[in-house]
Amino acid sequence: MIDVKELSVRYKGSETKAVKDVSFTLEQGSFTGLVGESGSGKTTIISSILGLLPHGTSISGSIAFEGNDLLSLSGDKLRELRWKRISLVPQGALNSFTPVLTIGRHIEEVLETHSGLKRTETGEKIAALLAECGLDAQAAKKYPHELSGGQKQRAAIALALACSPSLLLADEPTTALDVITQAGILKLLVGLRAERGLTVLLVTHDLPLAASVCDRLLVMKDGELIESGSPREIVTAPRRAYTKRLVEAML
Repeated sequence: MIDVKELSVRYKGSETKAVKDVSFTLEQGSFTGLVGESGSGKTTIISSILGLLPHGTSISGSIAFEGNDLLSLSGDKLRELRWKRISLVPQGALNSFTPVLTIGRHIEEVLETHSGLKRTETGEKIAALLAECGLDAQAAKKYPHELSGGQKQRAAIALALACSPSLLLADEPTTALDVITQAGILKLLVGLRAERGLTVLLVTHDLPLAASVCDRLLVMKDGELIESGSPREIVTAPRRAYTKRLVEAML
C-alpha cells in the first residue's frame, strides 16, 4: 500500500531534523499505530505523505504509494490523490470544518470538487456517509458548534470518507474526548476498516489506545522510529528504554 524509505525532514530555519531516516511499510487493509510523545515527528510524517509540509522544508527519502513516489509528484498530481486515494482526519474535529457552513455543505463541497457530482446528486450520498459514521440525516443541516465532540469527530470521519479513499490518516482522532466516546470512535474506525477494506494509520500519543485496536505499532522518539512490532510484542517485550517507560505507564 505505502512504503516509506529513509524519510528525513528538516524545517526551514532549523538545524535539527524533525524526522530522521524513518522507514516503514503499511500493508493493504492494515491498521497501524504511529505512537510517540508530542514533538516526536508523527504529524511531520503525516504531512510528508500528504505533501503539506511548509514551503522551504528540506525533505529526502521516498514515499511510494500505488506506484508513485509522493515526494516527486507535482502539486497538481498530489491534489488528485488527496481525498480520492488518501484522506485525513485532522487533530481536533473542528479543524475539519468552517464554522459558517453546515456539515452537509462541507461534504457537498468535497463531493462536487473531487468527485464531480452536482449539488442535486449529493443528498443521498451525504445521508449514507453520515449513517455509516453513526449520525442521522439531520446532522447534515447542523453547524459544527451544534454537535457534541463525539458527533463532530464522526462527521469529520464522514467528510474524510466522502471520496472513498483507500488510505485513511487519523491524526489523534480521540483527543479531548471522554473515555466512552473514544471507544465509540475507535470502534467506528475498526468497523470502517473491515467494511471498506481501508488501510488506516492512527497517529496517537496513547500507547494503550493504539495497542487496543492496531495490528502493528510504530514507536517514534525525537524524530526516529525506534521500535516496531505487533501490540503483543511491544507491550510484553519492549526492546528500547523509551518504549519500556511507555509500557510501564500503562500499568
